[in-house]
Amino acid sequence: MSKTVKSRFSEALVAIASLAIALSLAACGKQQAQGPGGMPPVPVSVAVAAQEAVPVEIHAIGNVEPYSTVQIKSQVAGELTAVRFTEGRDVAKGDPLFEIDPQPFRDALAQAEGAVARDRAQLVQAQANLARDTAQAKSAEADAVRYEQLAKDGVAPQMQATQQRAAADALHESVRADQAAIESARASLESDQAAVARAKLDLSYCEIASPVSGRAGNLLVHPGNLIKVNDVPLVVINQVSPIFVSFGVPEDQLNAVRQRAAREKLAVTATADDAPGRIARGYLTVIDNAVDSSTGTIRLKAVFENAERLLWPGQFVNVVLTLDTQSNATTVPSEAVQDGQRGQFIFVVKADQTVEPRLVTVTRTIGRKAVIAKGVAPGETIVTDGQLRLYPGAKIQPVPASQVDNQAL
Repeated sequence: MSKTVKSRFSEALVAIASLAIALSLAACGKQQAQGPGGMPPVPVSVAVAAQEAVPVEIHAIGNVEPYSTVQIKSQVAGELTAVRFTEGRDVAKGDPLFEIDPQPFRDALAQAEGAVARDRAQLVQAQANLARDTAQAKSAEADAVRYEQLAKDGVAPQMQATQQRAAADALHESVRADQAAIESARASLESDQAAVARAKLDLSYCEIASPVSGRAGNLLVHPGNLIKVNDVPLVVINQVSPIFVSFGVPEDQLNAVRQRAAREKLAVTATADDAPGRIARGYLTVIDNAVDSSTGTIRLKAVFENAERLLWPGQFVNVVLTLDTQSNATTVPSEAVQDGQRGQFIFVVKADQTVEPRLVTVTRTIGRKAVIAKGVAPGETIVTDGQLRLYPGAKIQPVPASQVDNQAL
């Protein structure tokens, strides 16, 4: 073999040996990165269990009720001549709503006022008669006494004294009759004054004003119709600011609710499904006086100012009643909690970046946080995303949630 051939053969052996060493080193590095069993680390999202104060809440479905509902009815009969509000719009207390033809009631008022004027004139006349008859009675009484004395002295005949006494007695009876006439005139005057007051009241009923501030509903009787006293409603007004929300809670919560409500106002929030980000805030005002035996719940009622009109009568809302605040509670993101055959569990990350599943006791969920009573301690790292690829002892690699989703795909 020539010197040139030997040189080329040696160079080829060196190249093959270098390639083999490089492949061997690469394989070792890959095996070392894969971890136990030769599996690569699983990309997951992680979080740290926190210790914080969390509210103790009761969640329920509530129904919105108007603070008050008023059916507007007429207190007088007549023709409905005008409607002074717009259907479905807000009305303030005292705003005019309807007008009933006032002319018949004006005529009745004028008639009653005329009767009062007549009674006053009759009273004045009766008082004048009393004054006249009183004066005549005094004069007649004096004459009767004088003639009786003259008759005793034999100066005047007894018959004349008797006649004077009869005249005086008749005038005294006239005085009593005048006094009775005055009482009768006063009674008639009071009766007719009451009739005037009634006529004025009936006339005032011709203008129907809103007794509360609220939202007017549909117009139920239109102008031109004859309406009766206290007949069908003309319109219904719901007071929506403030407003009530009624909801039920399990009867086993009754004692806790009563005890807390006796010490302070309990905060209540309400949200609608179509606007979950808009929260109405109020406080508990009513605890019903009996538990519903058919459902095992107690009805509660909260009041809301509802200035922004987030709540509407008849609407169903999600209600949260806050009873207390639990301090030093252990919380984790709710997506960290998984359901297993033995119950709920969480993957906890150990110091060597492997995971172990732990059974946990979840007392309640608040928003996107789960309150853990047992199984995880504050400060421990837990897996929040990517659990489907995990197993006990699996090696993990913490990555952002977006990368977990991309690698899972």
